[in-house]
Amino acid sequence: GLFVWRLRNTGVSQIPCRFVHLYHVANNRLITFRYFNFLKRMYVTQCNKDLSQRAKPKSDSMVSPFHELQQLDQEKKVVLKISPVSPVHQSRTETSSRNELRELKSAAETEVSVIPVGAESKEDRQWKEMKLRLDDLPGILARLSKIKLTALVVSTTSAGFAMAPVPFELTCFLLASLGTGLASCAANSINQFFEVPFDSNMNRTKNRPLVRGQISPLLAVCFAASCGIPGIALLSLGVNPLTGALGAFNIFLYTCCYTPLKRMSIANTWVGAVVGAIPPVMGWTAATGSLDAGALLLGGILYSWQFPHFNALSWGLREDYSRGGYCMMSVTHPGLCRRVALRHCLALIGLSALAPVLDITTWTFPVISLPVNLYISYLGFRFYRDADRSSSRKLFFCSLWHLPMLLLVMFTCKKSVLEKEDKGNLPGGGHETAMEMRLP
Repeated sequence: GLFVWRLRNTGVSQIPCRFVHLYHVANNRLITFRYFNFLKRMYVTQCNKDLSQRAKPKSDSMVSPFHELQQLDQEKKVVLKISPVSPVHQSRTETSSRNELRELKSAAETEVSVIPVGAESKEDRQWKEMKLRLDDLPGILARLSKIKLTALVVSTTSAGFAMAPVPFELTCFLLASLGTGLASCAANSINQFFEVPFDSNMNRTKNRPLVRGQISPLLAVCFAASCGIPGIALLSLGVNPLTGALGAFNIFLYTCCYTPLKRMSIANTWVGAVVGAIPPVMGWTAATGSLDAGALLLGGILYSWQFPHFNALSWGLREDYSRGGYCMMSVTHPGLCRRVALRHCLALIGLSALAPVLDITTWTFPVISLPVNLYISYLGFRFYRDADRSSSRKLFFCSLWHLPMLLLVMFTCKKSVLEKEDKGNLPGGGHETAMEMRLP
């Protein structure tokens, strides 16, 4: 009722005028279809500037999924931006479409030129059978036998031979060194033969010859046999049976005990230390033909030296050993790894002091070797306290020069044969008896 009363008060005569006014306003603001289409194009070109087209060449019909993934990575993607369209001038849109056609043609030409290069790279990345060349064989066999480790074994054997209290004999020395080196090459080759699937998971060993397939496993086994059999024969027949037995026992201990224990228990470190302690004992027995206190002392020095050397090395390779599945102290018992390294650093001081007591060196040897042993003990303490890569690296590099320096000082402080003969320490007390001891 109020609405009708208000309508009568305002006057019916004003209603037609208001309808006319509304019609003029709507006619002035009328949005045509063409104008609406222009607004849509402006919105697309200004707000969605990342719209693009990608031209991809057709892939081969008979290609495996593995090669298709490689081809997708090698394809060159051509991105074409959509240029904005002007709503006013029709000629501008025509020029922009012509430019787009030109760019598409140039992109197609570049794709045609790129495809052969991609095809060549795809062929280069395919698996190919590696062919063994005779020029590469010596280097491959040297890496198979771990030539640096073999050189260290031969040097410790030579040190044991030189420390023996008998006159030096060159022929026996060469036969002992050659036989020990061949036995070490055989043991290292068999070790790599057994550890191929585990070495492939470690960055340090993934480039070994058997892992990369540079030689066949049969060739590796034949090389190990051709080194081990003559090596043991030289030690047994050319030197003495005791040295040959020690060499054969060391091959067995390294390949059949130490190698499988690496994946079973941390006791592998102690077994490996025994393997490294036998070569200087073999040098001593090659010179004297007997296994006495001097040989055991040299073996004890090499035994204790290996713990700071290997524990410091394995500390920086914990990720690799864990990835390969090896049970190392640095992985499973890090605290024990540091304690054992420090313990055997201190043991080197006591073993050096024991040398003159056993009448192997003079009393100057413990005094001269004390600074060297104290320094490696200090680095072992730093490794035990800090437990980081820096301290382990310093201890490892110190162990590399500590052993040759200690053996050199020990050789310079060695008691001469004449002093031994004067004291009657040599069996028989004469030079002729000493020469007979070295014969098999």
